Amino acid sequence: MKKKIEQVQVLLDALPYIKRYSDEIFVIKYGGSAQNSPELKDKFARDIVLMYLVGIKPVIVHGGGPAIGKMLERLQIDTHFIDGLRVTDEKIMEVVEMVLSGSINKEITALLNEHGAPALGVSGKDASMLKAKPVDIEKYGFVGDITEVDPKVINNLIAEKFIPVIAPIATGQMSGHPGFNVNADIAAGYIASSLKARKIIFMTDTPGVMNNNKEILHTLSEDQINTLKEQGTIAGGMIPKVDACLNAVNGGVAKAHIIDGRVEHALLLEVFTSEGIGTVIKL
Repeated sequence: MKKKIEQVQVLLDALPYIKRYSDEIFVIKYGGSAQNSPELKDKFARDIVLMYLVGIKPVIVHGGGPAIGKMLERLQIDTHFIDGLRVTDEKIMEVVEMVLSGSINKEITALLNEHGAPALGVSGKDASMLKAKPVDIEKYGFVGDITEVDPKVINNLIAEKFIPVIAPIATGQMSGHPGFNVNADIAAGYIASSLKARKIIFMTDTPGVMNNNKEILHTLSEDQINTLKEQGTIAGGMIPKVDACLNAVNGGVAKAHIIDGRVEHALLLEVFTSEGIGTVIKL
């Protein structure tokens, strides 16, 4: 009986957040270990289904760097990085699109559908949802900076009660262009801003933004982030994540969250508990 009462209490504790977030759009950047572990994949799908059933409107943007690397290795195509960006020629761009828009996107979509949430996978190329320009065509090849987001397709899917699952491939400006490989964190930030989402949540392989003592910084402002960058505390792969967070909140998203996707049911812990588990960035 005690265990049952505790279970009811958990539901009651979550009730204010369920009321608050019903009918709100949440953009979730899905990546890291949560995307690679079969067990965590299953728990992620169940978390999304629960959020969907209580009235939240999830939009998922996914990465897939490790899977792209494995496919390139299997095809014996050389690949290398400059400044953390995969140099992407036309042959590599074809593989990037095949993996992101094909196998990964459809795996996520199928998993959500199997768990009872109607999901539909799309690419940023569809209906020219994401437009981009080259970061530096000579240096990085077909790596893109987003110039425009048209949220019409996403809003139509949401209106039809689907969960959009988006591969971060952007269209070029010319007919026959192979498209652009876009950083999934950055794409998620732009998409959240275009949708005026209530939240954007980044699932990562770190507990959140950490200070020099390896302690989680639970809340951050833009000024604090700039200071931490100058000090070198925020560096490497965390930079595009915090930049995407800032782009989102400056574009109208209420809050951005960076959470540890290696924690079981991380999404539910962050959204439906007062303590949360990661870093929140807001204006």
